[in-house]
Order: sequence, then structure tokens, then C-alpha cells
Amino acid sequence: MSLKGQVGYPSDVTDEEWGFVLSYLLLCREDSLQRKYHLRSVFNAVRYVARTGGQWRFLSNDMPPWYAVFQQMQRWLKWGCFEILVEDTRSLVREWAGRKGQPTTVYIDSRTLQSTPKFGGRAGYDGTKRRKGSKVHIAVDTLGHLLALTVTPASDGDREQVAALPEEIQQVTRNSVELAFVDQGYTGPNATEAAQQYGLRLEVVKHPMAKWGFVLPPRRWVVERSFAWAARFRRLARDYERLDTTLKVLHLLAFPALMLRNLANTLNQSS
Repeated sequence: MSLKGQVGYPSDVTDEEWGFVLSYLLLCREDSLQRKYHLRSVFNAVRYVARTGGQWRFLSNDMPPWYAVFQQMQRWLKWGCFEILVEDTRSLVREWAGRKGQPTTVYIDSRTLQSTPKFGGRAGYDGTKRRKGSKVHIAVDTLGHLLALTVTPASDGDREQVAALPEEIQQVTRNSVELAFVDQGYTGPNATEAAQQYGLRLEVVKHPMAKWGFVLPPRRWVVERSFAWAARFRRLARDYERLDTTLKVLHLLAFPALMLRNLANTLNQSS
């Protein structure tokens, strides 16, 4: 697996990556008569928006028209193409790392994204972070790869998502997860009972009582690193989206790109 063959923009998919993701994106034949733009160029345009943080209408002239790119992304979203891509890519990377295809332990956390004035209609206020926007709740495996994701107004508490995330986690992992590490925002009997309904045991990771300066919490750094990976995509640095589904699909687009690139680098170093 090589990174050669990458041309154009840094966000462009490589030949090897395209050979892997193509089968997940084909909703009809690639040479169908109704296809006006090459599917690879459309996918590159979607990644360009996510990576650079640019607006749909400001796509470069050498890319397909913005409306064609956006409409195709909505079709992929409707048919769940990115969810399947995330699941298969994660299993592939785990098996290459010598792990089982499905994890038994996960890490759950959230981050608040500041909303823009134009698209802040669905935003809520996070009193802890003192920020108005959306809250992204994610669950990752022990390697930091995405398992489940929900988007809510920032005013929604973490405990309220304990019922939604475990259900999605067990669906994508076929009920293999037994333990979830969380922070102190998920404490309380209601959160524990909600997780137990799906066979999940919550273990709260607490900060040391005595600390000096910055102290990295044990285990929780895994999910914090995943948030840092997602922040490489500038479209995910703030909440620019009118629809929460668009914000979710951009996360689902970012994580396979990161996993495939990390896998490619690993294979290049071992060859």
C-alpha cells in the first residue's frame, strides 16, 4: 500500500484508498448514463470541504459543481454508505493491529462545538464550557477508532445520551462490548441503569485528588486523541451546519480517511 499516485489537492483520495472505498459508494454503475461527473472527483470534493472547512458554494472551478457534490453526499448519507465504511475500516485496522474485529471495551466522551451566528438555530448553551453550539458524543474503541456518534444541542447533558450511545454501540459491534470508560459527567444511577439495559458496565475515570499542573487522566486520553484527530478537519472545528445530520456525516467521512492513511503509513514502514 503506497501513498504514490496522489495528485491535485492534499485531501484527494489516493489510488489505493479509492480502490477500497469505491465499492461502498456505488449506488449505481460507475459508467451509468446518468452520471455526469466522475464519482472519484465528487468524493474528493466532499473530502476537500471537510478538510479545508470551505463552503460548498466556494468549491474550486476544477471540481464538480457544488450542488452536484452536495446532492451526492446526501444520497450516500441516506443509504448509510459512510456508516458501513467506518465499520469495515475499523475492523480491518483492528485485525491488522492484532486485535479482534469487534472490541469489548469502549471509551465515551463529548465535546462542544461553537456554532456560527447564521446556523445557530438548533444550538444550545453549554454552561460548563460557556459556549453556545452543538455537542458531539462519541464512542471509540481502545485504538481510538469511531464506533458510535450522536449530535445534540450543547445544552443536553452527557447522562442523557447514555441510553442512545450504548444501543448504537451494541448494534455495530454485535453485542460484543462489555465495559465503557467515561468521565464524571456520566455518574449517577440513571446513567448506570441505562447502560446496563444494553449489557454495558460504566466505569468512571476520575482525576487524581492531588495534582500539580496538567495531568493526563488514565484511559480517557484515548477518546481525547480521537477528538484531536477529528479537529484536523477544519469543517469539524466549529458547527457550520444547518442540519445535525450533515455534521454527523462529516465525522463519518473524516475517521475512515484517518484510519486508511494511518494503515497506509504502517504498511509503508513495514515494507
